[in-house]
Amino acid sequence: MTQPSYTIHPSAIVDDGAQIGPGSRVWHFVHVCAGARIGKDVSLGQNVFVGNKVIIGDKCKIQNNVSVYDNVTLEEGVFCGPSMVFTNVYNPRSLIERKSEYRDTLVKRGATLGANCTIVCGTIIGEFAFVGAGAVINKNVRPYALMVGVPARQIGWMSEYGEQIPLPVKGKGEYTCSHTGQRYRLNVQSLERISQ
Repeated sequence: MTQPSYTIHPSAIVDDGAQIGPGSRVWHFVHVCAGARIGKDVSLGQNVFVGNKVIIGDKCKIQNNVSVYDNVTLEEGVFCGPSMVFTNVYNPRSLIERKSEYRDTLVKRGATLGANCTIVCGTIIGEFAFVGAGAVINKNVRPYALMVGVPARQIGWMSEYGEQIPLPVKGKGEYTCSHTGQRYRLNVQSLERISQ
């Protein structure tokens, strides 16, 4: 019998059919459902739940006590902080069946979702966006945006390295990261990286 190319703690449950990439680590009391697709070098912390209709890209880190419900997609390198929350029904009621109304949530490459934040279903979190601890996201988030508050509002921009960029939310300007040399350009309300 071939040994799996990932690490799984004895207390974890991985249902038959789940796909988990090489180098991934599945820690204590995790439950991965049969339809889940998980990339390589992913870390699933203690007490994580991964639903059937979930895609998790390579090198994601999902910290303790996070439930990744159906219709959530995480691209490469997404960080999910401890106890942050995803939803998949916009207006849930226990007495009304709404499984046919699940809304898709997409978290793009490199984004960070801080501890205890909530991502309301049907939203897109842009590449390398940074959602602060405890924030509630109820609308789409621009790439590189720094979001805080309830409901969340944009207060700035974050570099791919993970430090705040000293540019206004709206306006024009350029910035060079002192750690990576990457250059960024702000054009009104859109920030883009313009160099490697």
